[in-house]
Amino acid sequence: MTERLTSLRLKISLILVAIIIASSTLYYTQDLVSKLKHRERDIVQLYAKGIEYVANTTAPNVDITFLFDNIIKPIDFPIILTDANDNLNLNNTENVRNLSFDSSMTMKERKEYFTEIIKKMDEEHEPIIVSYADTVILTKIHYGDSNLIIRLKFYPYLQIIIAALFIFLGYIGFSSIRTSEQRNIWVGMAKETAHQLGTPVSSLMGWIEMLRLNYKDGDKVLDISDEIGSDVEKLNKITYRFSKIGSKPEIKKSNVFKEVSNVIKYFERRLPQTGKKVNLAIKGDKKAYAGLNSELFEWVIENLVKNALDAIGNKKGKIEIRISSNNNNVEIDFSDNGKGIDLKRRKDIFRPGYSTKRRGWGLGLSLSKRIIENYHNGKIFVKNSAPGQGTTFKIILKAME
Repeated sequence: MTERLTSLRLKISLILVAIIIASSTLYYTQDLVSKLKHRERDIVQLYAKGIEYVANTTAPNVDITFLFDNIIKPIDFPIILTDANDNLNLNNTENVRNLSFDSSMTMKERKEYFTEIIKKMDEEHEPIIVSYADTVILTKIHYGDSNLIIRLKFYPYLQIIIAALFIFLGYIGFSSIRTSEQRNIWVGMAKETAHQLGTPVSSLMGWIEMLRLNYKDGDKVLDISDEIGSDVEKLNKITYRFSKIGSKPEIKKSNVFKEVSNVIKYFERRLPQTGKKVNLAIKGDKKAYAGLNSELFEWVIENLVKNALDAIGNKKGKIEIRISSNNNNVEIDFSDNGKGIDLKRRKDIFRPGYSTKRRGWGLGLSLSKRIIENYHNGKIFVKNSAPGQGTTFKIILKAME
């Protein structure tokens, strides 16, 4: 329930952030467009004043070069000049600037075409009046937006659409990845359960067969009974482990050396049955204490041992575990002389579903990482590894006095 609420809050927060960003983009762009429109109107008004000046001056041979070069020529937005009654004289080409039309049009069609444009211009911008002696209207200047303003008007919407499309595709992609990972986790959990149960069940079957062969030997029967008891206890541990996934386990002060030794002893008794020639060794600080959930921590060590055994294969191998206390931490170095891990694969080995084994399910190390980091507030990572030379995992836990 808490995770669902957190996910909902995160989604709402992301939507709000997206709305704020989109609104800010639109506001900034529209503000910029408004300023550019004012600038263009100022230019048109300056253009109108220039025309008025020329019309009202009584001086002969007025030089209008400055007016043409510095005001009229740089104008890059559409302008149409009409008389006081909005009639357009197309015989004067200077009456229409920065507007194109089909040259095959008749004069009548051109007038109708430009009349429609004038109406649209006047809806956007009030025409500027050029008068003579402030009484007689000489001309009206109708103008529209430049290409820059038109692009700026639509650019933020285009930007938001493209961003929304990328977000949508990203959401679809991440949802697919998440669904795939969840599917891998469920499949992995099922296989991990079968794998966890497989070892003690196989052992029980072996002990039962030995009982049938040695049922008359009382001492052997007692020894076998003890081993059967160990495997039944192992089955109980497996049930407990899976019941604790997703819940908050109880953490107690524990002797790290002792907890690791229990796992090593279990494997040492059963390795001969597998035919593997692997030496298991544990060294280091026997008085190192940390806050542990014994069942889950032993699961981590078991996963590392099983991975090491798979990496060693059928050759003669060695697994060494060294425990040390350092700077208020308990450090566990778990080394083997197996086939090693390629540098490119190191970042993937803790990912759910990732496995290099033909019949692998890719959940052991992922669960181990979750147990160490989420439940014990520690760290687990590959300290070093090289193909053909083996691998060393390091676990770091907070020490307890």
